[in-house]
Amino acid sequence: MKEYTGLIAEFHDYFTRDANACVSLGVDKHLDDLPDPRLEAAATEVSAGEELLAALRSFPRDGLTFDEKLDLDLAAMVVAFALFQNTYTFNGKTALEQTPTAGDDISDGLFLMFINDPRPAEERLRNITARLEKVPMYLAQLLNRLDTPVERWVAIDIEKVQGLPELFQTICDWAEEEKFPEFERLAAARRQAEAALAHYTGKLQAMPTTTNFFIGEEQARKLIQLRGIDKSLEELHSMAAKFLRDTATELEQLRCKLAGKYGLRPGTTVEELQHFLNQQYRVDLKTNSLTDVIDRYKQEREKILAYLEERRLFPIFAEQDMLIMQTPAFMAPSIPAGAMVSPPPFRKGTKRSMIYLTLSEELLDEHTELSIPSMMIHEGIPGHHLQLAAAANHPSVVRRHFDALEHAEGWTTMLEDYMLDIGYMGELTDEARFIAKRDIARLGARVAIDLYFMTGDVRYLDVGIEVDVSSKDPFENAGRLLQKVTGYVAGRVQAELNWYSEERGYPLCYLAGNKLVWKLKADMIKAQKGKLEGLELDREFHSLYLQSGNMPLSFLRRVFEYEKLVNKGLDTPY
Repeated sequence: MKEYTGLIAEFHDYFTRDANACVSLGVDKHLDDLPDPRLEAAATEVSAGEELLAALRSFPRDGLTFDEKLDLDLAAMVVAFALFQNTYTFNGKTALEQTPTAGDDISDGLFLMFINDPRPAEERLRNITARLEKVPMYLAQLLNRLDTPVERWVAIDIEKVQGLPELFQTICDWAEEEKFPEFERLAAARRQAEAALAHYTGKLQAMPTTTNFFIGEEQARKLIQLRGIDKSLEELHSMAAKFLRDTATELEQLRCKLAGKYGLRPGTTVEELQHFLNQQYRVDLKTNSLTDVIDRYKQEREKILAYLEERRLFPIFAEQDMLIMQTPAFMAPSIPAGAMVSPPPFRKGTKRSMIYLTLSEELLDEHTELSIPSMMIHEGIPGHHLQLAAAANHPSVVRRHFDALEHAEGWTTMLEDYMLDIGYMGELTDEARFIAKRDIARLGARVAIDLYFMTGDVRYLDVGIEVDVSSKDPFENAGRLLQKVTGYVAGRVQAELNWYSEERGYPLCYLAGNKLVWKLKADMIKAQKGKLEGLELDREFHSLYLQSGNMPLSFLRRVFEYEKLVNKGLDTPY
């Protein structure tokens, strides 16, 4: 149907206006440019988005297939969310006016071109050079956009900007190795960019700032709805409190069991047991270098892959790859322990992900023989990498654009338990589950803090954990809860809070997604009783989940219903 195809093409064009989006999507447009930080550009984007949204909502559904109807609904949701991001306000101003973004806007495209772009080096370096030449103008426009930015976000951006010269040096070293014919142009652009960044930092530090970043309850409800999560703030808060109670019960049972196994005193606390296990199962740093930790992750990747291939539990395809590396300095402020950048969905060929690991002496307790398998399962195969590499192969243009966070995080957090349930850790299952439950308790804290950071209502931090939340500083209150629940070191606590504050509605997606995934599977078990069971049911569930592409779990349920794997109207409790 030509008209439908044309509308989807308009949708694709709308989401490939941004220069960095094109790089991350694998689309060869605007590669010489930086994002346009001007408010006028945002206003133009809003106007075009409103027209596109009206066209998507009014398009006739008659004669369309199930997938086409689903894609129209998904497209309308993602456009509506983009419009909200550009128009919601707090402190009487839009978020754009209060959010300095130089660190991300400059580094994102440059780094991806450097590390995960199959084009010839000379071609990429020309794009990078052109971008660096535009840094001074970009920064001047960004400073003009900002009006009383949020104090915490200023500190985050300055820290990221301070890491950019290291990236620039790495790129110049690469250019020398490649004998880039325009090296002098690149070097001049680098010098100008670094001088402009120093000027930007000084101007940003001199700006008046605000500590208030709350958007209020009404806007918080709308944001969650536009993320595709059909739960109220109250339901999410109750879910978090119950999850933390249930997790505490499991931790207590494991504490008693493991204290006996290791001959520890009966009164050993959860925190003491966690410290003991972290020391007992520290990674052997053979060369006394943090790169040994990365080598250990690579070994675990191969071990997991062999385990899964033997059991044929997931549809693992050949044309995929993972690059595991230490988190670059300019990204570390917002990546607490690990993260994954998904394969560019519109790029042909091997679907390659990048897995970042934030390493330091302080954070070694986050990377032990008990936690490395869980992290690799979460970020790699069968977790984010497999899910998003599979989604990047989906034929739907809309689904390759869609960023369904609770779909992705629900999948990965479900797998952390599932892989223990099927025996991956063998004799260390109890130890690994204890560490995993201690870590996954963050999901409950994330919901509470996300709701608090959005609404400003400190009552959302009341999830049954005894902690002082009387400070006037919301980061202090939130940090106390997160540290109490998880035992994270101070550096990780602060990095977690950084991205909680900036990525509104994302932190709560972990627990919401986890519960929705388990509910979907429980409903499938009920509907398929006597037909599909055990590992055969697991394989069918995994296959359809991965091969349906990105979408909110409320939409994925429609796919399972359409495929007659789940009955309509089932109401299995969370």
